[in-house]
Amino acid sequence: MLAKISEKYHIILASGSPRRQQFFRDLGLDFEVRLKPLEEVYPEQLQHHEISDYLAQLKASVFTNELKDKDVLITSDTVVWHEGVSLAKPQDAQEAFDMIATMRGKSHEVITSVCFTTVNAQKVVHEITKVYFEEMTDDEIWFYVNNFKPFDKAGAYGIQEWIGYTKVSRIEGSYANVVGLPTHLVYKMFSEISTLF
Repeated sequence: MLAKISEKYHIILASGSPRRQQFFRDLGLDFEVRLKPLEEVYPEQLQHHEISDYLAQLKASVFTNELKDKDVLITSDTVVWHEGVSLAKPQDAQEAFDMIATMRGKSHEVITSVCFTTVNAQKVVHEITKVYFEEMTDDEIWFYVNNFKPFDKAGAYGIQEWIGYTKVSRIEGSYANVVGLPTHLVYKMFSEISTLF
């Protein structure tokens, strides 16, 4: 359904995430991956989806002078929001353990923002999914951290891995969003992409 979009526009995905790249392939999009290093720092007063919205736009800002007339740049950021705190990617195994330990037996929110940028316009959309963790022992958390090394994932876990199979009791919202991309919103935005030109 989106093949014609790829014929008409040059799609640039500024993400090194293999999960997001696979989602784009599964949507039937031809795209270029273009990466630039960026320090992901946001103002302290930002809360909840404001953080992921800001970071998605920040990631776009380093490319804006390069965009051409038919380019569509997509940047994205995922935040795990738990008890008023944003859980980013863990720096090491202990931090990963601590993040998961704070969420066991409780719910948290996974928020993914996607920013679409062209030479003429920019639009950010986001999706919020509520995830419920069952209780888990320290040994179970360490098993997951040591075997799956979730250091590239916000909140220190991937729902598509062992912890998702065994410790996620339910979710409210988009599963794809928790994996890393609200594909239904991306599809909708590409269906309306002419509004950005």
